Parts: sequence; C-alpha cells; structure tokens
Amino acid sequence: MEATAAPFSSIVSSRQNLPSSSSIRASSPASLFLFQKNIANGNRKFKPPRSLPVRASSTSDSVTLLDYGAGNVRSIRNALRHLGFSIKDVQTPGDILNADRLIFPGVGAFAPAMDVLNKTGMAEALCTYIENDRPFLGICLGLQLLFESSEENGPVKGLGVIPGIVGRFDSSAGIRVPHIGWNALQVGKDSEILDDVGNRHVYFVHSYRAIPSDENKDWISSTCNYGESFISSIKRGNVHAVQFHPEKSGEVGLSVLRRFLHPKLPATQKPMEGKASKLAKRVIACLDVRTNDKGDLVVTKGDQYDVREQSNENEVRNLGKPVDLAGQYYKDGADEISFLNITGFRDFPLGDLPMIQVLRHTSKNVFVPLTVGGGIRDFTDASGRYYSSLEVAAEYFRSGADKISIGSDAVYAAEEFIKSGVKTGKSSLEQISRVYGNQAVVVSIDPRRVYVNHPDDVPYKVIRVTNPGPNGEEYAWYQCTVSGGREGRPIGAFELAKAVEELGAGEILLNCIDCDGQGKGFDIDLVKLISDSVGIPVIASSGAGTPRHFSEVFEKTNASAALAAGIFHRKEVPIQSVKEHLQEERIEVRI
Repeated sequence: MEATAAPFSSIVSSRQNLPSSSSIRASSPASLFLFQKNIANGNRKFKPPRSLPVRASSTSDSVTLLDYGAGNVRSIRNALRHLGFSIKDVQTPGDILNADRLIFPGVGAFAPAMDVLNKTGMAEALCTYIENDRPFLGICLGLQLLFESSEENGPVKGLGVIPGIVGRFDSSAGIRVPHIGWNALQVGKDSEILDDVGNRHVYFVHSYRAIPSDENKDWISSTCNYGESFISSIKRGNVHAVQFHPEKSGEVGLSVLRRFLHPKLPATQKPMEGKASKLAKRVIACLDVRTNDKGDLVVTKGDQYDVREQSNENEVRNLGKPVDLAGQYYKDGADEISFLNITGFRDFPLGDLPMIQVLRHTSKNVFVPLTVGGGIRDFTDASGRYYSSLEVAAEYFRSGADKISIGSDAVYAAEEFIKSGVKTGKSSLEQISRVYGNQAVVVSIDPRRVYVNHPDDVPYKVIRVTNPGPNGEEYAWYQCTVSGGREGRPIGAFELAKAVEELGAGEILLNCIDCDGQGKGFDIDLVKLISDSVGIPVIASSGAGTPRHFSEVFEKTNASAALAAGIFHRKEVPIQSVKEHLQEERIEVRI
C-alpha cells in the first residue's frame, strides 16, 4: 500500500521532517550501484548466479519479516500467526541474508522506503538474497520496489531486479484512483502460490502500478485489469511478489500465504470456486461503537443519529460486542469492516484504550480491511501536552486499522481551503494523507437535505430532487454537519467532496442524516451527485433496509461500495442475502 511520503512510526513519533523527494532522487547509493553492475548491459532480465547454490526452503515454522515501522503491519503478522508461524524481525542486513523465508510487507512509500533500505545496507542484502533465489514474498510496495524506478514522488530508482517503471494509474481513462477493492486476476501458468485462487477476488489498494512489457513478461505470473492491464504478481524461482494484499483478501489471501510458506503442498484437485471477472462492488458492515451508561463498550445504532432507546430508561441502544460482531460479519462475507467511535476520542483520542484493543483483537481473526474513525485530529490533553493527528493515526494503524476516517476535522479544513485557496498542509487530512497515502484516508460526510424553491437561492450546489420537499420544493442542497450531526456548517456536500479530494482524501463515506435508520433506501440523488463529481471511490451510506436498496444504488449511481449497520446488527438482512441478490441482478460482488 504505497503512500506519498514516509509513514514510519519513528518519524511520526519524533515529528522529524520528511526527506525531500529531490534529495532522495539525487542520491546514488552504493548498494544500488553494486547490484546494477551485476546485471548485464542491455539485458536486465534477472538471472540467479549459477555459481551460488540455491538454498532449499526451510521446514522451520518461522518467517523473517522486513518491518521498518510503516503503517499496518499487524495484519500480516496476525495472518502468519494464524497459519502457525512465528516471526523474526529484520534488525540488520545480516538478518535478511540469514533468513529461511523473507516477507516484505506492502506498506509505506517508494522513495522513503528505498532511502531506508539504502542507508541501512538492506537494499544490497535484499538484492543478494533475491539473486540467490531464496524464498521471498513482496506485498504491494514489496513488488513495486523490485522494478527499476517509480514515478511516485519521483522518478526514484528502485532495486532494478525487474525491468519497468512503476507509474500512476491514468484517471483520464475514467477509472477512480486509488484502485480500492476486490478485483479479479488473470492467472498465468506455473503461478504456484496462486494455485488455490481460481476465479476469486483479491483485495487491492494502490495508486501506482507496473505495466507488462516484452522485457518483463518472463516475470509475470498474473495480471489484473483496471482501466488497463497491470502486473498483479510476479514469480521467478523462489521469488514471488504480489500487488494485492493477501493478508486482507480473506480465505483466498490466506491460501496465497499458505502456499508460499508451504511450497511443497500438493496441488488441489480444483481451485476455490468463484466467478470473479472485474472489480467488485463492496458491501461494508459498519459498527457504531460507544460506551453505554454502565461503561461497557457496545455496538449501537442511531435513528437519524439518536442512539438512545425511546423508553423510560432512555438507555444507549445495545446491539452487541464490537469484536464478536466484526468476527461474525467477516464470516458472513463482509468486504470491509468499519468502526466508528461516536463518543470516544472527544478529549483524549490516545486515551481510548478500549477502542485500540478492539482493533487489536479484531485484526487477529478478521482478514479484510478495517477502518476506524471518530475524533482523529490534533489535540492537547489536560496536562498541556500536544499530540498531532499523525500520532493518533499511527497508533490506530499499528493497532490494526487499514484506513482512517475523518469527519468534522475535514469539514473545517475544507472550509478554510475554499476560503483561502491555499493548502496549508497542517490539517489532519493533509498530514495523514501525505504520510500514509490518500488510499489510507476516508472522509466521512454527514449532510442534511435543505429544500429550496430555486437553484439561485443559496451559494451552494443545488439539484432537482426526485421527491419534492414538504412544501412542494423541487430543489435542495445538502448542508454538511459536524459533531455527530448536531451542528450545521456553511458548506455543501458537493463543495466539501471536491475540496477534500483536492486536499488528499482517497475515499468518501457519504452519509445522509435524513435517511439514517429509516430503512427506505439510500439517498440516490445525493449519492449520484457526489459520485459523479469526484474521481475517488464513494461509499454510499444511510438508509439501507432491503437487498434491493443495494442494487438500486449500484445501478443508478457510480458508488463503489455500499455500507449498512442496523439491518446487519438486527439480523433483518444477512450480508449473504445482499450479495446473492446483487449476483442475481448481475452486479459483480465477491462471494
């Protein structure tokens, strides 16, 4: 999962300045030079030296992990432990050379990652390890670094193992960037670690990709189509790398890791069944989490954002325990799990240990993407100590979150940006996006419909609504709110969506207060307005009551995903029923 700057916990915690891309590009590390000298001029195809013996895969139950402190590496750790393996962390280049099997997780950014690898001597060790045809698995960025260079904050030189340049997806082709979601593979022969994938979806989250060519075709074991065909995995001897995230691809992804860890596993009689052919529409389960009046952390659900029962006790609506529900939704087929802490984080985000523990425990057994949101911002605690939004985000990423959802703070940042026209780089949205990449940042928009008689009545984007207002109004705009819907702001959903995309959001979670908890369907007018106006994925939220509501929003808008909460919590509509209905309507989903 590449980013746009250095997402290293050590950098975040010390708040040091990131290295500039120009200084990185200007460097010519000795390790890179020495390795490139070993590649014959005019022929950059990788060939393990014949004079060096190929070391057989070890039968020990340990894996060496090259974790340099970036983002969410907890997921790959949990997946490896789930498969019965212990983990050795790389501390020195020698740890790479002595590894029986090595995994390079796919988090971080190309330029800073190369900078770290070169400065520590690990780049040369990696090249030597790969030259010797030792068991290697690169994930996402771990694949991209094997190429000659990347355009991400670049051009930046890579390890040079595979011919080719890693470039950004071309959004002019009509695709949304980042590429987020479950897509299909076109698997070639002799793929080995992909033998159990079959026609099943795997999870991607990236903005940059490598393109197949005559020079690198011998490396390619699978491709994926997203506006164009790009390299989704490579294989040469014992060296493997994948652009997708197996640790986030459910049971299919675990099978990929299992085959890498156990290369002598017999081939299955037949791959897992599936009908994957393209990017699937995602069905997301959302868990609104808060403490109840007894201090217990529970999953609740609001009715137009009111989470208390309409009873004499007026207690917080309790629909279950967060970790248990998340685990059940994973088994039921949810494509992602989203946690929204609706009361914590208000004064001391990092003090909300129960929510951090929810992430840590959930990620042990849930191998699909996890998003967490609620009060993620810069703040100062009661003692006067300042914490940056980066420090808050870093803790959640390291606890198992794959994406951070920002709400109110993004509204304030967008208002300031629209007013001044200047990106200050100081908002939580900009900081986290710059460090972890826009694919790791979701902006949650909470608008309320405001009816007007004429499009010129307000200085915001006004649309003709399908259903007229209470006084026959044919038009409406969508006023954004903050503080859980309690305060309206002078900015519309259209203006906010355009601004946050410019500021670095990689995805929009689009709620609607008017539809929340009503079970009458998504606000199609709103979802169409926003999904047609931005080039990043949009998640439709609020109002789902039947499987038909999901197919309706996918058929009538450009939403990439649809999210629901209450109908899943109350077991009114099972996730599997939603997916079966979508299949019947010929809408591609992951099964």
